[in-house]
Amino acid sequence: MSHPPPPPARHPLSWVPSLYLAMGLPNVMVGVVAAIIYKNLGVSNEDIALYTSQLYLPWVLKPLWAPLLEAYRSKRWWVISMQFAMAASLGMVAFCLPLEGFFQASLAFFWITGFASATQDTCADGVFMTTMPIPEQARYAGLQGMCWNMGAVIGSGLLVSMTGWLHGSFGLAWVHCWMIVMGAAAAAMAVFGLWHLRVLPPGAPSTVRGEGAAAGFVALRDAWVSFFQKPQIWMMLAVIFFYRFGEGFIEKFGPLFLLDPRSAGGLGLGNEALGHINGTVGTIAFIAGAFLGGFLVARRTLPKSFFVLALVLNLPHLTYFYLSQSTPEDTLWIGAIVSLEKFGFGMGSVGHMLYMMQQVAPGPFRMAHYAMATGVMALTKWSTGTVSGWVWNQVGHDYGTFFTLVLAFSVPPILLAWWAPFPHATHHDHDAGRDTAKAPAHA
Repeated sequence: MSHPPPPPARHPLSWVPSLYLAMGLPNVMVGVVAAIIYKNLGVSNEDIALYTSQLYLPWVLKPLWAPLLEAYRSKRWWVISMQFAMAASLGMVAFCLPLEGFFQASLAFFWITGFASATQDTCADGVFMTTMPIPEQARYAGLQGMCWNMGAVIGSGLLVSMTGWLHGSFGLAWVHCWMIVMGAAAAAMAVFGLWHLRVLPPGAPSTVRGEGAAAGFVALRDAWVSFFQKPQIWMMLAVIFFYRFGEGFIEKFGPLFLLDPRSAGGLGLGNEALGHINGTVGTIAFIAGAFLGGFLVARRTLPKSFFVLALVLNLPHLTYFYLSQSTPEDTLWIGAIVSLEKFGFGMGSVGHMLYMMQQVAPGPFRMAHYAMATGVMALTKWSTGTVSGWVWNQVGHDYGTFFTLVLAFSVPPILLAWWAPFPHATHHDHDAGRDTAKAPAHA
């Protein structure tokens, strides 16, 4: 089987930043921006929570097909193919928005975007890990995380603010604002694909490459069997699943609460204000928290820091409880309070990612087992988002009661963090500095 020759060797600065920008942008478009689009276009909170949560299923299910990719083509081919596929699917979202059945049609194309994004994430991490020597991975891991977050900032910050500016300054209808912005996101993914055709390395070939589906299924079977043979795996999976359980409800309903009018119990922010919070102070707070979390782990090791990081992630959920009770009107004060929650999320998420890297992933199938662990993390986001609309109905559409329940949902993660097993604590503590820098990239 012949393969096209790889591109000439390029300096990592020519492809690492663009690769992780291209990972962060579609992830946040599916996970966050889709809900804002539907809110602006008049879809109910219940439907937004239920149906946009299903868009995260590809990240839950990616361990089912990720090992099969190794048997066909190169990691580079899969990354670039998925980027062009996302350019097409995001463009179709823009095309669908003015149609009568826009909700169902755009959801279908968002789901395709999610499938392509989850596949891209798996293969892009493979390119990075198999191309860069370990010392170089450590050198560029901080840049890797920063660029992933920059892609998320562009999606949830700049693009959301742009729709508010188009709506307020030019009087465009929301549907036209979002058509323009989704078209811009599609064009960005196409540009990433063209650039990576020129500069992206192929990544090391798999041992089963070119051997067909049978070899891929053998690798898939071996990866799954060895995963569940790990010591204390079920307790570790419980820790991973519940670590961000309360956060899952805030991630889905937090933006809806900020956008809902005050007559409905929300804070009545516009897209511009929400975009500025996500793209400026909120992002700065998240990154500051992530680096502080990494510093803490580097100084004290993960086993000694894990419970503290779980507390730091879950205690700031009090911020949304406070906002729902006091409903302040000062946008700067609202932004400051939301940033506290984002700081806690950034710092606490370091513990989550490092726990998966250092305790669950080690072994002969490190990349596949890490993908399986992140699939469990994605399962949390899918399940909390799916039931959040039902919870919202049960509390009579009252944000104060809803965020009170979120505080209760934040207790199990803290207890499980206290009991979390660390079967690889001694052997992998030396990896903390390298892995911590990468942690924000997947938060």
